[in-house]
Amino acid sequence: MRSWKGKREPGANLNYKLKKPEALSMSVIQFHALPMPYYICSGHCLTMPGRGHPDRYALGEFDLLVVDKGCLYIGEEGRSFELAEGHALILRPDSHHYPTQGCREMTGSFYLHFQTAGVWEAVNEEENGQPAPGQGAGVLNAEEDQHRTAVFDIRVPQFIRLHNASRMYELLRQLNELERDSHLGPVKWRQQLLFQEVLMQLGNSMTDRAQRPGSDIADQAASYLRCHYKERICISDVGDALNFHPVYIARCMQKQFGCSPMEYLMKYRLEQAKKLLLQTDLPVGQIAQDVGFQQAAYFTSCFGRWEGMTPREYRQRFMLGHSRNG
Repeated sequence: MRSWKGKREPGANLNYKLKKPEALSMSVIQFHALPMPYYICSGHCLTMPGRGHPDRYALGEFDLLVVDKGCLYIGEEGRSFELAEGHALILRPDSHHYPTQGCREMTGSFYLHFQTAGVWEAVNEEENGQPAPGQGAGVLNAEEDQHRTAVFDIRVPQFIRLHNASRMYELLRQLNELERDSHLGPVKWRQQLLFQEVLMQLGNSMTDRAQRPGSDIADQAASYLRCHYKERICISDVGDALNFHPVYIARCMQKQFGCSPMEYLMKYRLEQAKKLLLQTDLPVGQIAQDVGFQQAAYFTSCFGRWEGMTPREYRQRFMLGHSRNG
């Protein structure tokens, strides 16, 4: 029987980085992809001393502001932001935002409007990654396509000092220069590609801050399961590999991925099996062994429970001349 004495548990002296005090109230906007957030329009404006950002409510689009000179003073639903040079702020599409005071000097700022057709939520890091009170999913909860769809989260800070402000300025200038020809298909495509790098720059600016407690453990556990999915694995093996208590690992994965380690392993094995069913002519029994199932009957049972059909039926759906409607 395994002894977990000495394994690291919540509340123990853990060796991963704890949050810095200034990161505790950090607000993050999390987009569930796919689909990806998409670019709408952008520009640059100068705000005279004594003037401020427009007072607007429920604009219906995300508004990214990046200041390259001076300082903007903006409020959103009771929170106040001093948006100085080199800082970025995302104003939410469902909220009231307004100037808290006029600019003290000539202020230059880029703006970029974007939206998502998927699901997003505002998350307070001090709430351990859970949606902030009163801030749930927003905007067009699109039906998720479960077939061969990559599902991941895009996390960007709502307000942050940019890690590489000069690169962000250059990206925004390029987007602005393309606006004149934005009616052309290739230009629209180029704008979307540049916008994805804008999101990456925002995300990269978070890397200097400590990760959420447990998120790194969950990612390490997921990587271990993906590397060893063909082998016989139990939760204690993951605990040994990561030197954390299995219960803590399970709690971290539940928070990060919404499932237990063994459920994560099952889903990954079945995804690999689906690829083999479509891309090879291997017998079902062989595929079962190749993805870590010891018995073909158990594999078929699990596949049917998760996919609603047998492995053979799944393969036949995509065979030439087979009717998907039965």
